[in-house]
Formats: sequence, structure tokens, C-alpha cells
Amino acid sequence: MISSLFRSRLALLVGLLLVGLAVWFGLKATVLKGPEAPEYQTAQASRGDIEVTISAAGKIMPKESVDVGAQVSGQLQELLVEIGDEVEKGDLLARIDPTLAQTSVEANRAQLSELQASRKQQQATLELARAEAERAEMLYEADAIARAEFETAQAELTVAQGRLEAINAQIQRQSSSLQSELANLEYTRIYAPISGTVVSLAAVEGQTLNANQTAPIILTIADLGVMTVETDVSEADVLRIDRGQDAYFTTLGDSTRRWETSVRQVLPTPEVLNDVVLYKALVDVENPEGRLKPQMTAQVFFVTGQAENAVLVPVTAVQSRPARGQRSEGRPVAENGERRRGFMEAEAAPGGEGRRDSARREEMARARAANPEAESAIVLVLGDDGTPQPRPVLVGLKTRTMAEIIYGIEPGEQVVTGNVAFERPSGESGGRRGGGPRFMRG
Repeated sequence: MISSLFRSRLALLVGLLLVGLAVWFGLKATVLKGPEAPEYQTAQASRGDIEVTISAAGKIMPKESVDVGAQVSGQLQELLVEIGDEVEKGDLLARIDPTLAQTSVEANRAQLSELQASRKQQQATLELARAEAERAEMLYEADAIARAEFETAQAELTVAQGRLEAINAQIQRQSSSLQSELANLEYTRIYAPISGTVVSLAAVEGQTLNANQTAPIILTIADLGVMTVETDVSEADVLRIDRGQDAYFTTLGDSTRRWETSVRQVLPTPEVLNDVVLYKALVDVENPEGRLKPQMTAQVFFVTGQAENAVLVPVTAVQSRPARGQRSEGRPVAENGERRRGFMEAEAAPGGEGRRDSARREEMARARAANPEAESAIVLVLGDDGTPQPRPVLVGLKTRTMAEIIYGIEPGEQVVTGNVAFERPSGESGGRRGGGPRFMRG
């Protein structure tokens, strides 16, 4: 009985001892381990090309296109081309029935011949009147005829001269009329006004064309060697597009090929669609292979900025610089509550990545003077011990994903890409002492 009680108490003591040891070892491990080190999303700074663009949709059209019409009425007697045919300037394209035009030419020629015959007759009458006037003058000076007869002879000479001048005017008018009819006859033969490709036919052989009010269109010729992309640019972006600016586009059918070009002009008159103001920006491109077709859809990119072999980091690593009070007084706080060195400590740390001695400040000032449009920002750079240190940088171009670092970061350095917020103790506002950045894992 006594031994059984002793054994039970001994087992209880051993159990309590084991539990105590387990608790002690657990507390010791926790204390020795310390706070859990924070984890950060990082990326490596690298060199590469960056490009900032404005995108817009557009339609591909021939730069030069001509609607060929008829200037005279009549039946389309012969059409010598088909869609897709290549033509040169001056090639005969079509013929219109020339019967009416030819008849008018012949009638005008006959009238002109009649007037020319009348002129010869009147010329002879004039010569006779001139001779009579000279004879009358001689007789009058010899006092052989009366003054009335002399004056009559002079008047007949004047009348003959006037009739000849009238006939000459009629001949000139009839000659002009004949030239007009000859032109109408020539218009029955339609020639190519430019070199290019027949892209459409609006008439067929045998069709009667009426050119009395408007010129009927027979066909359209376009020069497909140079194409123009007509893009619709919003009023928010149009002020960043200028003549001669670099641009490129891709087509819906071949998004892998990039067509390099430049802006020819921005039309001043906008087009308003559903209260949206759009401006036409025109870009031209050579099309020697004929791969670009009219009415193709194009996605155009206007280059507003680009840099080659630049230092690039993810745009999520770039943060606005904190206020001076925050930068001086704040300390970074990791997510587990561990205090990190503040901005002033990082800047003053000997040999540290964030140190800003006088030489570095001068270098920063020179970089800012050389790039006045650059943005001042902060990037968190991981040190050798894995601690993120705030680094002042100058940021150039930025896209949705990448940012160009003009000064402050070297290729190969690890930067923190997670979110970073600046924390202030409760009861204090920005600019008061005690505030600091808090590093948040993204």
C-alpha cells in the first residue's frame, strides 16, 4: 500500500518535471531565436531599353488616291482596266462614245470655214472701198468732184473695215468654240492621272454617263507604294504629339511586325463622337511589298520618350520621398515590429549603402542639374545583411511596369518591390516628431 502510493507520487513528480523542462526549453528557444526576420519582395536592377508611348487606333489608307470620272456625257463604250491592275500616268483607261462630240466638232469646223470664206469676201470689198476712197480724194483735190461724193467714198471705206473686223471677231469666237468641242472629244478618252493601282470600279461597259450636273465616277486609282495611317488621338494626348515625332504601328493581321515611321501632321480640326473630342494624326510609311492594304486596322504608338542601356527597376520599387520631418525623425518598422535604422542613420552609417557624404551630395546635385525634369524618389536597397536601406534616386522615364533610374542605383543591386507606407504614432500628424516609414510586405 505504501509502495503503491510512493510510486504514484513519483510518477506525478516525474511528469511535472518533464512538462517544466519542455516549457523551459520552449521559452529558451523562443528567446534565443528572437523576432522573426521580415521577408521582402525584391527584384534586381538591370540594364535595358525603356520606351514611353501614347497608343491610338487608326485606319490604313493610301496617301495618294484619285477618283477618275467622266467630263462628258455618253455611253461608256470600252473599259480597259480591271480592279488590281497597275497603271502608269497617261495610260488609256476607258472610252466614251464619241459620236456627239465628233459631230459638234465637225459642225464648228464648218461654221469656221464659212466665216473664213466671208472674211475673204469682205477683205476684197475693203480693198475696193480703199481704192475708191483714194480716187475720190485725188479728184476732190483736183476739184473734179463734189465734196459729197468724196465723203461718201470715205464712209464706204470705214464701213468695209468695220465689217472685216466683225468677221475676224466671229472667226476668233468660232475657233474658241471649236477648241472646246475638240477638248470634249478628247475627254471621251479617259487617261490615268497618276501611277498606281486600280482599287475600285464604279461603272461598267455600256453604262450611260450623265456629266451635266456632276462628274460620274468611273474608277479609283491609288498609289499603294506609300500608305497613310489616320489615327484618332484624344484631346488629353494630342498636345504631346508633334510633327516629325517617332512612331510605329502594328496591324491586326500581323502583330509581330513593327512598322517604323514618324508623324507627318496633326489635323487642326477635331472630330466629336459622343462628346469625345478626337484629333487626326497622320503617319506615312513606305509599302514596297504591298503588304499594307487599304482599310486595315492599325495600333499606333507615338514615342514620347525612350532610353537605351538604362538602369531599370520595377516601378513598384520607386516611392515618393517622405517629408523632411519624417525623413529626419522616422525609423523603419518591419512587419513583425522590429525597429530598423532610420533615414538619418542610413545616411550617416560609415560605409553603408545609404551614406550621403558631401561628395555624394555634390554628385546628386550634379545629376539633378543635368536632368532637371527627373523626379526625386526613394528606393529601398537590400544591404549585405538583408536589411533594406532607403536610397535617394533620380527617376527618368516610367512605364506601367518599369522605371529608369538616372542616378542612385547600380545594375545588380537588389531593390524592394513590396508596398511601403509611412507610419505615424497615434496623436501626431505629419511633420511632428516620432513619425517614420513602415515597411509592408507586398
